[in-house]
Amino acid sequence: MSAEAISIAALLVMFLVGTVLPINIGILAFVATFVVGTSALEMTEDEIFAGFPVNLFVTIVGVTYLFSIARRNGTIDLLVAAGVRLVRGKVALIPWVLFVVASVLTAFGTFTPAAVAILAPIGMNFAFQHRLNPLMMGMMVISGAHAGAFSPIAVSGALVLDMVEDTTLSVSAPTLFFASFGFNLLLSALTFVLLHWRARVRVPAAAAADTTAPEGPGSAEDPGTGVTWRQALTLVALLVLVVGALVFELQIGFLALAAGAVLALVDMKNQEKAVEGIGWSTILLVAGMMTYVAMLEHAGTIEMISEHAANVGAPLVVALLLCFTVAVTSAFASSTAILTAIIPIAVPLLLASHLSPAGLIAALAISTTIVDVSPFSTNGALVLSNARGVDRQGFYRQVMSYTAGIVGLGPVLAWGTLVLVPWSF
Repeated sequence: MSAEAISIAALLVMFLVGTVLPINIGILAFVATFVVGTSALEMTEDEIFAGFPVNLFVTIVGVTYLFSIARRNGTIDLLVAAGVRLVRGKVALIPWVLFVVASVLTAFGTFTPAAVAILAPIGMNFAFQHRLNPLMMGMMVISGAHAGAFSPIAVSGALVLDMVEDTTLSVSAPTLFFASFGFNLLLSALTFVLLHWRARVRVPAAAAADTTAPEGPGSAEDPGTGVTWRQALTLVALLVLVVGALVFELQIGFLALAAGAVLALVDMKNQEKAVEGIGWSTILLVAGMMTYVAMLEHAGTIEMISEHAANVGAPLVVALLLCFTVAVTSAFASSTAILTAIIPIAVPLLLASHLSPAGLIAALAISTTIVDVSPFSTNGALVLSNARGVDRQGFYRQVMSYTAGIVGLGPVLAWGTLVLVPWSF
């Protein structure tokens, strides 16, 4: 059996065991990475550790730590109350407010995970306070970030347009942007309609008891008592986090850790509880899987899958297979890396067929990014780790079910609306 086949088989076994037994898949992934990497791929330990997602680890630890402090000192409650006042008490509009804010942030150059890292904790805390469906809230934040991600000054948009510019193909920037924005707007509308009135995950007794009510005055339940100096300092820290990440493009995880450390020094009494608020189980899950995926990339497994899809034959069928391929692989790997790999594969297909270049490129871009709701991606992991008052295992299954639906239907819809339909882009 080839190394590629062994790595895929190990992945399937991991999911099977992790689904049947209550064991963190991240643990299985770390073990499988070491076993398969050293035995089948003859990788050294240094090569294996090189695949560990350090940036993701620091981001999730830093953001969940900072917002754990903000939640415990009542600052999140203040932001929730301000959100309610913003929409004049119409709580159902808050997911749409976050959708718009996320799309504006990414459209003006914010990297998608950075926008989600800023807004997901606020959205998930708001969902907890007002008993909104946390799955709906988290997924709409992510869709909003994706909606603006392909503007010509956004990271992903600039990447795709720059790659296409090096070919003889022509893809207009407005077409790419509005295709992505419209698709994610539709996806959010469907998510809102389907999940808004659905009951949230049943809360077990232990989780229900962990309401982490803020100590002292200034909570959203008692907004008339004013803002404490710790809450004011926390608001300043959050502002510094946003400015540092968006304006100066600093690593948001390190900024969040620094801000959290300052806040911990002025509130040592709650320091230990704040550390407990870090999403350790989620970090283990995501870090393990992404380390394994890095090994798959090292083995050439992902590239092999893409090349097999490109060798099928009929252009329309190949286009659909490419959309499915990037959706499945991007659910576990870096969207940016997948986009970088798939566009060169699609270029020969476009040059040898009558398919719309703009349509297929947009469909591939959408198929690659919409699956970032997966708990194995940075965006999905941020939503999962910031969920409050939920059965963690149950919520994880909900996110996985939602991801499966996106992976199964998203590429078909993107292909059907942008490739199959003969638009004149």
